[in-house]
Amino acid sequence: MSAILKTIRPFTKASVVTTSSFITLLLLGRIPLSDTPIKPTGQSRQGFLHKDTPRELSQAHYSIMSSKLREARKEALWGMFIADALAMPVHWYYDPNDIKDGYGGWLTGFTAPEKHHPSSILTISATDNSGRTGWGEKSKPVIGGVILHDKLKYWTSKDRSIHYHQGMKAGDSTLNSMMALQMLNTMSRLDPTGVMDDREMRGHVLEDYVSFMTTPASHNDTYAESFHRAFFKDWSSENCPPKSAPELLKWTEARYARKSKGSSDHQLVVIGSIVPAIPWVIRNSHKTESECAESAMAFIKLTHPEPGLVPYIDMYARLLHSVINGRNLTSEVNKCMVRSELGGLRKQKMIQRFVEDANRYPQGSEGQLQSCQSAVGRLGSACYIEGAMSSLLFLAAQFADNCNAGVLMNANCGGENCHRGAALGALLGAASVYQGHSIQPSLKQGLGSAKEGLLQVLEDLNKSNL
Repeated sequence: MSAILKTIRPFTKASVVTTSSFITLLLLGRIPLSDTPIKPTGQSRQGFLHKDTPRELSQAHYSIMSSKLREARKEALWGMFIADALAMPVHWYYDPNDIKDGYGGWLTGFTAPEKHHPSSILTISATDNSGRTGWGEKSKPVIGGVILHDKLKYWTSKDRSIHYHQGMKAGDSTLNSMMALQMLNTMSRLDPTGVMDDREMRGHVLEDYVSFMTTPASHNDTYAESFHRAFFKDWSSENCPPKSAPELLKWTEARYARKSKGSSDHQLVVIGSIVPAIPWVIRNSHKTESECAESAMAFIKLTHPEPGLVPYIDMYARLLHSVINGRNLTSEVNKCMVRSELGGLRKQKMIQRFVEDANRYPQGSEGQLQSCQSAVGRLGSACYIEGAMSSLLFLAAQFADNCNAGVLMNANCGGENCHRGAALGALLGAASVYQGHSIQPSLKQGLGSAKEGLLQVLEDLNKSNL
């Protein structure tokens, strides 16, 4: 196995293989951890303590499970960033065959994006608001003037095949993940012990978000999805745009109150909203499930003023919280499948049929690959939240015990695979801790633009009292 593992290196542009090699890589899957997972007997605010557990056993049990929770948070973050970076070169490839054709085989690791994209709509995306060019009244461009300072040339190019992540390197993270990293850094820097009121922290996170987005060269992505553009369109339209934490908190809360009563902007009701919710789940994973979900929802309302998103943020936050705290991923995913927002029992049966179909094929086979690609295409490969969440749950159920294979499969399924992948990677990474498996070291080593910052955040988390 070690000889094969060496082929999964910090990949360059040539990090693609034929179908047979891809199958071999998916079969790698599991690397044992040194300790044995312990099944939790119950749960409390502080971890896994059962009210009927004898005191001398409960303290030892808490110590072990507290350690597991800490490790699960770290692996969730590794999974999030790795899955996003793996998918980056083929982000929004809606025909999976374009992946194989464009890169000479299925992706097996980090690779740099091609200059051209087979189905890009970057050049018809609005530079002054959400959505596409020609939707609504024209206003001063946000791209180039307020955010993405040196990227406007790509948005206005006459080349209709411009890649969304032009010029990024193998292993680099997309903007939403870099935003999440900035949020995690703010949280660990200002509140290492987790005692600050969440509302106050939201203000600080917003302050650093505005600074991060409006500072040239703070990241290397070319694309900013609609919620960023809408946010900074409204922000820059103010006579004196708010910049301090208290000002931004007041402004974003008023913005949500105003916009939530108006017409919906469906471009904001997307899976990308999950990515900035993840830091709040990490921050509050030691609290109750309801407290954790409420914290995530409260922040996303301020960046995505869309009431229709709230139940999906609630769903995902509860799911990730439960997995970080040791609950079985497959069981928790099955609970989510029946949520009314997704279609209830009808959607659950649909997803389960796709899982059964994929299970007919050997792990890592061409048949399994095609089955998963077909399932994601039918459930929803685009960004819109219902379909994307359905595809996310399918992949989480299919690869609940195999993070390494799951994040690669997500990338090779195409579509909105970066943000779907970030959400999936966090789940699979957290689950791996309790299953006795780990993320491949080469994937951690090969991470690009987010690696240095992530390592610092993980070090700060390790030192914290959370």
